[in-house]
Amino acid sequence: MVDAPGRRGPDGDARVLLVVEQLRRPVTGGIGTYIGGVLGGLAGVAAEHQPVPAVTLHASRPPRGADPIAAFGFPLVCSRLPRRVLTRAWDRAVVHAPGGFPVVHSLSLDAAPVRRAEAATSVVTVHDLAWRRVPDAYPPRGRRWHEAALQRALRRAARFVVPSDLVARDLVAAGANDDAVVVIALGSDHLPAPDDEAAGELLGRLGVDGEFLLSVGTLEPRKNLGRVFAAYAAARRRLPAPWPLVVVGPSGWGEGTVPVEGVVFGGRVAGATLAALYRRTRVLLYLPLVEGFGLPPLEAMVQGAPVVASPVPSTAGAALEVAPTDVAAITEAIVEVATVDSLRRRLAAAGAAHARALTWRRAADAHLALWRSVA
Repeated sequence: MVDAPGRRGPDGDARVLLVVEQLRRPVTGGIGTYIGGVLGGLAGVAAEHQPVPAVTLHASRPPRGADPIAAFGFPLVCSRLPRRVLTRAWDRAVVHAPGGFPVVHSLSLDAAPVRRAEAATSVVTVHDLAWRRVPDAYPPRGRRWHEAALQRALRRAARFVVPSDLVARDLVAAGANDDAVVVIALGSDHLPAPDDEAAGELLGRLGVDGEFLLSVGTLEPRKNLGRVFAAYAAARRRLPAPWPLVVVGPSGWGEGTVPVEGVVFGGRVAGATLAALYRRTRVLLYLPLVEGFGLPPLEAMVQGAPVVASPVPSTAGAALEVAPTDVAAITEAIVEVATVDSLRRRLAAAGAAHARALTWRRAADAHLALWRSVA
C-alpha cells in the first residue's frame, strides 16, 4: 500500500478517499456508471472553480497497459494486490484503506475497512438489497457474499448512501440507523451523443429494418426476461406490424431465457450506440423484479423514448408502470404505448422533463455536502 499524506486539500477542504474497486471488474455495470457519474459531476464542480475536497481514488493493482481509472484525472492510490485478493483481504480486515483521509467512502459493498487509529469516517454506498427481496434471482454464492458484505458495512460504516427511498427502507430494516442513511438519486446525463451510424450498422446485422421495441439490461433472472418475452409474443400479434424486440446488454448468470419469435440479441453495445437505440425505439421495456434505482429507463427518457416499466424508483411516474409478474398487464401496456401516439407523446414529454432534473452534477453536490458534514 501507498499512503497519501495530509488531511486537508489546498483550499482547506477535507480530503476524501473514494474506493472505486468496481471499476476493476470486467463488467462494471450500473455501479460503474454511478462511480463515473459522480466523478464527472465532481469534475464539473471543479471546472466552475467551486471548492471541492481533495479527492483521491483507491483500487486494486492496475492492469497492464492503460488504466481506465486513471482516465478520470483524479489522484490514484493503488494496492499492490490484484482485485480478487484485495477484496478478500478487505473482507477479513487484514488490509485497510490507505491512511491520511478523514473520510473514506466505498462506492459499493466492495468496501475497504478503516484502521481504528485513523479516526476516519467510513461511508458506504448500498445500491440495493435485492438478494433479500428476490433470493431465487441470485446464485447462492452471490447471496452469501452480498449478505456478509452488508453485515460488514453495518458494523463498520458511520454513514450510508442509497439511490432511493426503497433502498433506504430496506437498509433500515436490515439494521442501519435511519439518521445514518442519505438518499442521493443517480443522474441521467452520462451517455455520449447518439451514434446513429453505429446503431444502424448493429440493427442491420440483426436483420432489423424499420420500427422496433427495445429491452436493455444484464441477461440474468432478476431482469424478468421470461415474462417480458411472453408478453411481447402476445403483443406482437396485435401490433400494426411484427416489430422485433431488440435486447442489448451483457450476459449475466443463469441458464438464460429462451427467446420467442421476433426477439434478437445485440449483446453489449457502446454508450453512443445505446443512446441512438433509445432515440429510435418505439418503446423501452424494462420490467425487472426489483431494482434499487434502474438506470435504463432514465437513459431512455433523455432520448425521448416512451417507457413501459415495473415500478422502479428511477421512473417516478414518468413511465407506464405495470407489475412485473403480470404478463397480461405487460402485454396490454406494450400494445398501448407502441400504438397510441398521444400516449407516446405524453410519456416522452414527462420522461424528458423528469430526466433533465436528475443530473450527475446534482448528485455530486449531494455527495460533497455529505462528506463535508462528516469530515
